[in-house]
Amino acid sequence: MRVREYVAINEETAKMAKSLMSFDEYQMGSRTAEYRNDVNEVYDLAEEVIREKGDEYRERVWGLAVRYSRNMGKYYNEHSRIGCMCPSVMISGAGNFPVKKKEKQNKAWDKNYEFYCQCQEIRGKLKNMLYSKEIIRSDDERAVELLEEKIAELKENQENMKEVNKYFRKNHTLDGCETLTEKQTAELREYMTKYSFDAAPYPGWMLQNNLANIKRCQQRVDELKKTKEKGNSEADYGSFKVIENADIMRIQIVFDGKPDGAIRGILKENGFRWAPSQGAWQRQLTSNGKYVLERVVEKLKKEA
Repeated sequence: MRVREYVAINEETAKMAKSLMSFDEYQMGSRTAEYRNDVNEVYDLAEEVIREKGDEYRERVWGLAVRYSRNMGKYYNEHSRIGCMCPSVMISGAGNFPVKKKEKQNKAWDKNYEFYCQCQEIRGKLKNMLYSKEIIRSDDERAVELLEEKIAELKENQENMKEVNKYFRKNHTLDGCETLTEKQTAELREYMTKYSFDAAPYPGWMLQNNLANIKRCQQRVDELKKTKEKGNSEADYGSFKVIENADIMRIQIVFDGKPDGAIRGILKENGFRWAPSQGAWQRQLTSNGKYVLERVVEKLKKEA
């Protein structure tokens, strides 16, 4: 197994941030321990994925784990740096409290938490690999069905978040909120304690991101349905032909013989890969793929 990589955590900055937020004494090394415990969970998860899925996953999976380690190092160090921007009112006292500086600090914390959520997507991706919930591929015959299930799940999540926010605005507490499980309630309380500047359990950017995911998935469904309805098509350019294969959702370029190095370079530069089973150079059949194809065809015609 590969060596685990870690980022150096600035303990002095973490200590200073703690002193500006609390009267409790900071234990040197505690932020590093917190970071490493967090990251080791993901490294352990990566090793489990490799054991279960095989060595062909090794490079990709370990690369994700290393990226998580590096990004979380940035997150923890940035969290400490932001903590040094302004003391809490408990430490400084209410007199002449720097409100604008505190607002700036809160915005910085909010932005850093968004980065934290992005980092957690890597953890989620590894879990999906382990439990066979990989990204929905366009060439999967159940792609439309799976995407529609995902859309339904995202929409349900959107409504749940709105309901929780509504409950909190009305009651100023999460106690008794039937939308949440006990675990979800505990996690949200921890988040709101850590990021007390958010006026709602689920901040606006989280709702916006989820809504954007719904729209993105719906666009994929519409595109897949349109492509499937159109069916396969073929265009002959003499020295090569282009096939839009809706059955496997691939754009395929077929040559009479083996193309020379210059042509292979053009294909590779534009995302086409040789598929021996198909006897064709191909890439995914998407809107972007069609856009790239136009450019590739013009270049290939000049090389012919």
